[in-house]
Amino acid sequence: MKTIVITGASSGIGAAAARRLAADGARVVVVGRDERRTHEIADEIGAERHVADFARLSDVHELAEALNRLDRLDVLVNNAGAVFAERTLTEDGFEKTFQVNHLAGFLLTRLLLPLLVASRASVVTTSSMAHLGGRIDLADLQLERGWSPWRAYSNAKLANVLFTRGLHRHHVLDGVHAAAFHPGAVATRFGTQGGFSELIFGSPVGRRLMASPEQGADTLIWLAQRTPPRDWVPGAYYAKRKLARTNRQAGDSGFVDAFWARSARLVEV
Repeated sequence: MKTIVITGASSGIGAAAARRLAADGARVVVVGRDERRTHEIADEIGAERHVADFARLSDVHELAEALNRLDRLDVLVNNAGAVFAERTLTEDGFEKTFQVNHLAGFLLTRLLLPLLVASRASVVTTSSMAHLGGRIDLADLQLERGWSPWRAYSNAKLANVLFTRGLHRHHVLDGVHAAAFHPGAVATRFGTQGGFSELIFGSPVGRRLMASPEQGADTLIWLAQRTPPRDWVPGAYYAKRKLARTNRQAGDSGFVDAFWARSARLVEV
């Protein structure tokens, strides 16, 4: 029986994946920001649960301390994410979109690395085809110049792919396999943070045109249930269970390494 930790599991594709994986016999650990919804999902499937807000890195440290008590961890799903209508800084001093979508998951993975290596685990990260429009400037990761909700989100989703490539480059020989995926345009609570994203994700018309959370979770579930490198290519980016095109920066090994090093310095691990 696999032990699978899913962040951002209190709603949307995270909750859908948690339900399906638990029904298929996995030991699922639910992690969410909203306490009520996290407990509701965990109670529904009989799962262990942890409440953590990825806008606070202190919560990530506490979460890692709790998860490191697991006897094994077969799959870590870095699914937590959000898009925000305004540029704000977290209490840790980072642009919120960058921290919630990338930096917190990067930190959690690093803090869990000994357990992941011992378990020969997979790390699955929710990205988006929006990453194709991203362009990360290592000298301006916080987008102090030219911030917009879409630019911040696109860069954060590109960061997810760069993280996946970096994790593969640094730890595949340790037995840790990584993949990122695009869930599609999914009708979830994800875009209800105001501004343009809420107009699209939160409108009745927009939601009717989108995939259900269960459909959006399909590739996540497929990656979590199968065994790399036999069933999927480590270090790759997937959409609809197939290898998909990535941003040019993700194909630059030097840039991947530089971004990995910069992320590590930011969280000091």
